[in-house]
Amino acid sequence: MSREESTGRNWTVTRWLRYWLSTRTRIRPTTKAHYTHDIERFLIPRIGALTLTELNARQLTAAFAEISNTTNRYGLPHTVCTLQHVHTTLRAALNAAVREGVIAANPATRVELPARERPHAEVWTEPRVAAWRATGEHPVVAVWTPEQLAEFLHAVRHDGLYAFWWLLALRGLRRGEAAGLRWTDVDLDNAQLAVTRQRTTAGYTIHEGPPKSATSRRIVALDMHTVRLLRQHQRHQQRHHVRRDNTGKPYLCSGYVFTRPDGAPFHPGYYTQRLRLLIDRTGLPPVRLQDLRHGAASLAHTAGADLKTIQDLLGHANIAVTAEIYTNVLPAAQRRTAEKIARLVLNASRRP
Repeated sequence: MSREESTGRNWTVTRWLRYWLSTRTRIRPTTKAHYTHDIERFLIPRIGALTLTELNARQLTAAFAEISNTTNRYGLPHTVCTLQHVHTTLRAALNAAVREGVIAANPATRVELPARERPHAEVWTEPRVAAWRATGEHPVVAVWTPEQLAEFLHAVRHDGLYAFWWLLALRGLRRGEAAGLRWTDVDLDNAQLAVTRQRTTAGYTIHEGPPKSATSRRIVALDMHTVRLLRQHQRHQQRHHVRRDNTGKPYLCSGYVFTRPDGAPFHPGYYTQRLRLLIDRTGLPPVRLQDLRHGAASLAHTAGADLKTIQDLLGHANIAVTAEIYTNVLPAAQRRTAEKIARLVLNASRRP
């Protein structure tokens, strides 16, 4: 019996999963945190005691059925998205076992899971707002109308992070990209900024590194109003620096665009909490930080931008993702399109 075959017969799934995880040294910290959660929370409790050669598709199907019948920390059933994430982790770990000759085939490839439906952005129309006020229920992905966004931005115009909210809502930066933005990457004279890094979290731990993908590293054009807002924000930040120096308090020259009064960058999770608080104060229907990104794409589409321009704005690797998820057309644009189509037919019917 070879050493590889012996490993397959004698190593438990628990031992292999933890060994495989220890070899993932070139992945992002956030990815490793997700792998660890999937392994410790879902896989080891259900299949960890089996040896690698004992593992089969029937056992895995039963394990995933058990996961789907349990609830998450909010008391809700685990979603198809969660099941697929766990399946992706298991498949990757067992693919490594196949490559090393520990097992002959990957049983995870024969497990069938429900298809994941991508949630499409739904606009906060008046009927949806009325239903939300009556029941508290809201779409998974929700987008403000331009009027609602304008109302929010007016309400938070004195907030210290006003430029942050404006940048996400109109230029579609990801939370981590805006959190990691430095003044050295902002060229106000030429009205552009460069996305070169991001600050993300794994649990509560902060990790800073390159953007999500190669295409996420991009140049974002800025309009003149956004340039003015960033200049005002920069002067406000400099006043904080001078004020703390005058009072003998330390100031950290971190170089980040969005910082606390002492110059240190915010924890990325703070932006999520802050947005929720500000929306609650305005009484507007809820949106998430990610929904502001959806809204930026919808606004760009309504303003006449083509899919390629929106893809470049958001830093997508695949234009199909842009088309499928991020270009939910706002009601006014839909009405204009509907009027044009109807006019074509009505004009044709008047001809001899």
